Amino acid sequence: MTKILYLANPYGFSKQQRSLLLPPIVRALQELGVQVWEPFERNNQIDFSQAGWAYHVAQADYRDVKACDGIFAIVNGTPPDEGVMVELGMAIALNKAIFLFRDDFRRCTDSEQYPLNLMIFAGLPETGWQDFFYSSVEEISSPQKALFTWIQGKSLSSTP
Repeated sequence: MTKILYLANPYGFSKQQRSLLLPPIVRALQELGVQVWEPFERNNQIDFSQAGWAYHVAQADYRDVKACDGIFAIVNGTPPDEGVMVELGMAIALNKAIFLFRDDFRRCTDSEQYPLNLMIFAGLPETGWQDFFYSSVEEISSPQKALFTWIQGKSLSSTP
């Protein structure tokens, strides 16, 4: 059975980011054999001219996070996008498989151990969290990383 991966990202807000940054990430994930649920694409059916559109978008994203098998969250920025952080928090609370992508070299933390706020790592194992953290598009397909193991249906023994 094909796993569904929710791609939490802020790239849909910018036409340039949507056309240049998002496609290589979506392709890399799809090439691994997952079904990618990209929220901006999935919510394209929302009529933004209607009152209450924001509520409907938020509810659609929430339903997708609940229904997916895991989340691949783009956590660039200092701090990362608020919507992505909420989606990530929901996925952690729902005990979904969590994978983080950050190719932003800036640190955004008080911790010496983590490159981001320590709460972002609550859904990852204490040791070996680096296997769930991706810093390049090329790294997404690495058989040494947790995403590859998860897609293959193998146990992620180091998850919390």
